[in-house]
Amino acid sequence: MTLMQAIEAAAARLEAAGVSFGHGTTNAFDEAVWLVLWRLGLPLDELDAVAGRALSADEQAAIDALVGERIATRRPAAYLTKEAWLQGVSFYVDERAIVPRSLIAEALADGTLDAWLSDATTRVLDLCTGNGSLAVLAAMAWPEVAVDAADISTDALAVARINVDRHGLAERIRLVESDGLAALPGPYDLVLCNPPYVNSASMAALPAEYRAEPELALAGGADGMDFIRRLLADLPQRLSPSGVLVLEIGHEREHFEAAFPTLEAVWLPTSAGDDQVLLLDREALASLG
Repeated sequence: MTLMQAIEAAAARLEAAGVSFGHGTTNAFDEAVWLVLWRLGLPLDELDAVAGRALSADEQAAIDALVGERIATRRPAAYLTKEAWLQGVSFYVDERAIVPRSLIAEALADGTLDAWLSDATTRVLDLCTGNGSLAVLAAMAWPEVAVDAADISTDALAVARINVDRHGLAERIRLVESDGLAALPGPYDLVLCNPPYVNSASMAALPAEYRAEPELALAGGADGMDFIRRLLADLPQRLSPSGVLVLEIGHEREHFEAAFPTLEAVWLPTSAGDDQVLLLDREALASLG
């Protein structure tokens, strides 16, 4: 059996088992590529170069076992491999933190946010940091800024510490345990937040792969806005005069606009559409008061 044949067989097994994707891949073939190449210790971006390689019986058995574990446990592949990728950057992850997949990463990488920033932008907050990926990407994007990476979960912050240290950013990223903004007086020039925003009906319908993640990082209450209501109320006094908030709300725009009908938000373009990440300046936030 060649490596490509093993990938095709693994993809067929994943498809037949009805596993769910969305933690780094969107389909069975890409997930199979990830699992097979990782199991064999091969670079994930060099499939073409190794596609025809013949596999030993032991290698085939190891692949079969890993795919079987993915199917039997319904754990996301990122938890099995202990690695996730965001904008081409590798991050450690395990069950203590949500698998990183925030669309805010796109805005950090492609310069979308630069129009709202200036030379005075020196303090950045990544709230609900999880495994620290957005904080790391922000520090990489703007070498002159200091970043606070905050989360209520000490388990998540332990995972974030691994990533901050892995990328050599311990001097520029400060990890903070905080319930919302309670331990974060600011002022901040930019706040990034991918909060728990999944509404209760959607939480009840989540596939097992998503239920394997910490519920604290996903569940946003009846309409998904519980955390966001607190955040928008508390944030204006913690922003600098020109400070902005970049907030991810996933598929909850309808609930967001129902909760904040007078709020004038700037919706940012992402690969998933123009209704999942928004930007609010201090003036807009202050209008809620």
